[in-house]
Amino acid sequence: MKARVVVTLKNGVLDPQGKAIEGALASLGFDGVGEVRVGKVIDLELKATDKAAAEAEVKAMCERLLANTVIENFAVQFVG
Repeated sequence: MKARVVVTLKNGVLDPQGKAIEGALASLGFDGVGEVRVGKVIDLELKATDKAAAEAEVKAMCERLLANTVIENFAVQFVG
């Protein structure tokens, strides 16, 4: 079973990397771009066969390591 975790900064948390990309895009002539926010995608290959158990396990991984839940949100998607 494959899981994809998408981690993004919570609203209101400053995103200096997003601001840098926003500025770079503007300097390259891409003026139609508004606010840019940067996140990360983590793909996991799981040995679990039970989707409910896999969901619980991935959620625990996110809360303990993959996301800083004070400033980040995460979403889990199962692929295939």
